[in-house]
Amino acid sequence: MLQTIRDRAQGWIAWAIVALISIPFALWGIQSYLGVGGEPIAAKVNGVEIPARDLDRRVQQAGIELRERLGAAYDPALFEAAQLRSEVLDDMIREILLLDVTRRLGLRVSDQEIQIQILSEPAFQRDGRFDRESYERLLQLQGLTPVMFEAQLRQQMTGTQLIRAVAASEFATREELAQYQRLAEQKRELAYARFPVADFKTDAPPDEAAITAYYEANPARFQTPEQVKLAYLVLDASALASKAEIPDEELRQSYDADQTRFSQPERRQVRHLLLTVPEDADDAAANQVLADITAIRERLVAGESFEELAKTQSKDPGSAAKGGDLGIIDKGVMVPAFEQAAFALPVGEISEPVRTRFGYHLIEVTEIVPAQIKPFDEVREQLRAELAKQRSDAQFYELAERLSTIIYESPDSLEPAAQALGLTIQQSDWISREGGEGILSQPKVTAAAFSDEVMTQGSNSDLIEPERDQLQAVVLRVIDHRAASVRPLAEVRDEIQAELSEQSARTAAVAAAESAAAKLRDGADWSVVLESIKPEEPGLVDRYAATVPAPVRDTAFRLPSPVDGGASIGTAVLENGDAVVVRLTKVQDGEIKPADSGQIAPEASMLSQLMGRQLYTEMLRDMEGRAKIERQSIRAEVDL
Repeated sequence: MLQTIRDRAQGWIAWAIVALISIPFALWGIQSYLGVGGEPIAAKVNGVEIPARDLDRRVQQAGIELRERLGAAYDPALFEAAQLRSEVLDDMIREILLLDVTRRLGLRVSDQEIQIQILSEPAFQRDGRFDRESYERLLQLQGLTPVMFEAQLRQQMTGTQLIRAVAASEFATREELAQYQRLAEQKRELAYARFPVADFKTDAPPDEAAITAYYEANPARFQTPEQVKLAYLVLDASALASKAEIPDEELRQSYDADQTRFSQPERRQVRHLLLTVPEDADDAAANQVLADITAIRERLVAGESFEELAKTQSKDPGSAAKGGDLGIIDKGVMVPAFEQAAFALPVGEISEPVRTRFGYHLIEVTEIVPAQIKPFDEVREQLRAELAKQRSDAQFYELAERLSTIIYESPDSLEPAAQALGLTIQQSDWISREGGEGILSQPKVTAAAFSDEVMTQGSNSDLIEPERDQLQAVVLRVIDHRAASVRPLAEVRDEIQAELSEQSARTAAVAAAESAAAKLRDGADWSVVLESIKPEEPGLVDRYAATVPAPVRDTAFRLPSPVDGGASIGTAVLENGDAVVVRLTKVQDGEIKPADSGQIAPEASMLSQLMGRQLYTEMLRDMEGRAKIERQSIRAEVDL
């Protein structure tokens, strides 16, 4: 057949067909090579394009990071997709500008630095060590390959070099440091009077028009959140381990194959007598100590009590009072020379003088505890737990792979997977985006439940591993969905009435405080204006005083310094709604410490860092102002 086609595909007919094919190719196909009419562009920065798909991927990545960081508190409603997309695009634009600067400056990050950063990242570790599987799985979740991620990381680390270089170029002058010390340690004398919001509450209900207007203006306030009911399967390695049956024969085989794990090496009960040798001692001084301890050994050999001589002669403060007793020691505990001598001595024999960095020792072994192996019965349950875990871990990975395959092949039901793997389909109650209980409280599970694929399209979720350090997986599907809805006005009328009454009282309290403040500024007497209100007078306080409410303290430190013994007046509102009149009567500047030419003050270092950060921010702003930046109005739906 192919030969027939070949034979007939010749002559003018064949050439006509080629011409017809070539025309559309020339007009459209070649554009993919020239970049004309190619993929959408989100922005151009000095001629460098940011593809829309890269922006989409970074927005998706930002959404994942938000879910990971906020956990159960994550609510997509709090993050407008357009705003997040704009902020991510701004970051990408700055990255391109920074990359251009770092290249021109010759800043580089070595492959070794990249490797160290990746190996030390906790997100890529399992049991405290780098785990390649976790690394690749997490990158895949973010739509990244290792090459893409490492390039992105290199760019970020290079930018960090630039930040450090710019920040290090700033320093605080003596005048700036003095100004900071004067303000940071400044104290202010104040008094304040409360106008409690409770005093301004009335029993008169708001009118119906106000209630209706408030209801219509605040629909989100009375909204019942979107909810789903789930059917789900849980695969848990610990549950598999509890069901594992390990026969004694297998336990015995494991015990016999690795008895060194359960062996207790020989140990020795030891005592010693120490004469120290100073670190800076010369040979003559060391030889004198050696002569002294040799004389003591002769006394011990002659029959004197080791315990008594150790109490009176030994220079080891830890053991001398106990007659030199060091207790039972294992190999690898003492310094090598001491250990070698101690484990070579028979019981009751006094060693020759042994030199260590501490001095000269006389050693006696009082008891030898022979090496022994823990009996099988003593370690049976330990072995059973270890083998069950090994078996369940292997079984978990096998079942997880099968589960992933089955739910992919049967995306509209959990029944095939449950039957094939012997799992029980569980059902949840109504849960919102804040999550449910147990495994359903995990952010990854909640995110999957409310994803478009699962909630809208009705498919099974992918295999989800909620926690990185636990062998646990879940697959779910939505069996019922309840859209967000606004509660009817009749149901929330009392809430609105209480809220409007509270607002009215707070407004009245603020108005009363402002009226009192205006009178005080006009020269009225403090006691006359306040009438029956008793002011609180904390006196001279610093800007961090915990005894003064934060709004009062902030207002006092913003007020201008009083003139000629007068007072500065301001107002504040406390968290509970109470209005406050604040009176400032004195300002006491902080002490300016004399500069120490030999050391850099901690305040100077902190100021330099802040100024460096500000300089870096201004540099970015200047770079953006000079750059030619073209943002395209491209929209993309990103599931947050």
